[in-house]
Formats: sequence, C-alpha cells, structure tokens
Amino acid sequence: MLFRLIKQAPLTEKVASQDGFIYLYRVMQFIGWIPPKEGLLRYVYFCWTLMTFGLCTFYMPLGFLGSYITQIKLFSPGEFLTSLQVCINAYGCSTKVIIIYSQLWRLIKARELLDKLDVRCTSFEEREKIHRIVTHCNHVVLIFAIIYCSYGVSSYLSSVLSGHPPYQLYNPFLDWHDGTLNLWIVSTFELMVVMGTAVQNMLSDTYSLVYRLILRTHLELLNGRISKLRTNPEMTQDENYEELVNCVLDHKLILEYCALIRPVISGTIFTQFLLIGVVLGIALINLLFFSDVWTGLACTVFIVAILLQTFPFCYICNLVVDDCEALAHAIFQINWVGSGSRYQSTLFYFLHNVQQPIVFIAGGILPITVSSNISVAKLAFTVITIVKEMNIADRFKTE
Repeated sequence: MLFRLIKQAPLTEKVASQDGFIYLYRVMQFIGWIPPKEGLLRYVYFCWTLMTFGLCTFYMPLGFLGSYITQIKLFSPGEFLTSLQVCINAYGCSTKVIIIYSQLWRLIKARELLDKLDVRCTSFEEREKIHRIVTHCNHVVLIFAIIYCSYGVSSYLSSVLSGHPPYQLYNPFLDWHDGTLNLWIVSTFELMVVMGTAVQNMLSDTYSLVYRLILRTHLELLNGRISKLRTNPEMTQDENYEELVNCVLDHKLILEYCALIRPVISGTIFTQFLLIGVVLGIALINLLFFSDVWTGLACTVFIVAILLQTFPFCYICNLVVDDCEALAHAIFQINWVGSGSRYQSTLFYFLHNVQQPIVFIAGGILPITVSSNISVAKLAFTVITIVKEMNIADRFKTE
C-alpha cells in the first residue's frame, strides 16, 4: 500500500528507524539517484539518471541564462521577477544536488548505523517512540512533496492562462510565440523540467530534516536509559556498569552518525543561507508590486517553500542542543554514590563528552540555528527597502 507508512504501525509489527527514510529513498530512486545493484536494469537506470541530471540540474539553470540573453526585452516586470526568483533558486538547487549526490554514501552509511541503535530499543515505550518518529518522517517527505509540486502546477496554470510559459526557459527548437499549440507544448515541457527540479529541491531540503528528527528521537531514548541507571536494586554492580557502558556506546554511535552527515548538511545549508535573503526579497517584491490573483497565489506557495527550506531544520538544530543539555542533566541525577571507582571514572568520562553539544556549522562559518537563519533572511527586507526608496517598482510599471 503506497501510503501505509503515514499511519503509525501497531506495536505488534516490527518497525526500524530506517523505515523513516523509506519515502525519502523511494523518491531518490525515482529521480535517478540510487541505481539497482546489478543486472541490465542498472545500465538502463544510468540513462535515466543522466536525463534527470541533464534536464533538471544543468538545463534548468542554464535555460534561464539563455532566455535572459536572447529575449530579456520580451519580459514584463512580473514575468521577469517570477523567472528570476526561480532562476536563483535553481542554481542553489543544482549546487545542493551535486553536494548530496557526491556524498550520498555518507547518508546511506549513517542510515545503516541506526540498526545498531535500534537493538537497544526493547521496551514498549521505546518501540512506540520509534513507531511514532517513523510516521512523522514519512509525513514530512509527503508534505514537502505536495507543497513543492503545488508551486510547479500553480505557476504552470497561472502562466499559461495569462498567455506565456511559466519561466520562458531558452528553447532553441520551439518558439512559444508561434501559436497556441506551441505555447502549450513549451509550457508543458517546462512543467516537466520544473517538477523534476522541484523533486530534487524537495530531497535536498527534507533529507536533513528527516535525519535530524531521527537523531532527536535516539537522543531522547538515550536520555530515558540514563535516567534509569542504578534505579533497580536487584542489579549487581557489574550489571549496572554494563548498562552505563552501553549508554556510552550508544552516545558514541550517535556522534558517529552526526559525523557522517555533518559535511553534507554543512554544504547544503550554507548554500541555502547564501540565497534565502535574495530569493525571498525578489519573491516578496513580485508578490507586493507585480502580481495578479493567479501569479500571487503561485508566488505565495513559492515563498512558503523557500521558508520551509531552512527554518524547520534550524529549529530542530536548536532542539538538539537542548537535548544534549538534557543528557548532561540526566547524568548529574544518577545515584552514583557507592558505585565504585570504575563506575565513577566511566561516568565522569561520559559526562565530559555529553557536555559538548552536537552542533552543525554551515560552510564552517555560520552555526545552524534559528537566529542565524533569521539573520540571513533579513536581507529580504533590505531588498524591499531599497526597491521602495528608489521607486524601482514604479519605474518598471511605467516602462
């Protein structure tokens, strides 16, 4: 059943943390990122990969550049801004796709690490949390896919009904000015390219969120295990020590998981931080000064999609820092009195490591937090202020 995973499975059914990535990796397979391991289909699949990369990753941004060179005078202000906002985002999307695809092995290896952490999830309470986060992660992918694809469809309909292609990408084979049929053919071709790019963009924006949500769940589960240390009077000192060591090993696996995904997230989020202010500013100018009802609707969906690219993930990053502090507090609450020197030395070592929060740095420069995201997004209001002060919108309307 296609949408079975958006409903939480019963506890009688075995569910692993990796199941939270099923929708994400299915979309990756669809777009040409994960080929079959062997057989003739593997080579056929590579042709599909080349086509999706050629059209969505390379033709899309270059098509905008070609259209600006050849027919910039034919754009109205609203059409140009609609094209420009997607153009800049397309260049960012292509950069993110190349980063992710070149380091996809890191994401696959990190996902496989979760099986080791799942071994420790034996209680009904822990299994329920795994079931819940698996459902949430698949929900995230589905919701993002709907929003991103909605922009492509709404932009397509609003543009064609207005008598022009959505983005007027450079097309050397067909001129959309030569009749209604050509307009629909060119527009439909652009829709296919844009939908493919939207799927790639959705993957580049949701993978980090899904990986981070799974991370939060396992930090929460580890916190619960730490809180239960030395609470069972029937356990011997050796058994208590073994439980502590298992918690240390779980934390080590979590750090290894973060180390694997950190370079990928650093590159993609840094790219998005560089673009979000400019793209958001252009989209708001288009919405406030040049949009009618239909283009305004498409532009609103685009702005929502832009905000979803970084804000949810930055918020989760803030929560992960809080989760790390909660781990340290849980260790402080352990009844370590009378536990023995071996137990205490291991506990102090564990506490020292936990007190170093799990943080991600975008491009090695900006910490990935909500405050950083707000700082880079403020550029949008600077762009709007410049346009208002210089009356640029009024000049475009009068020309």
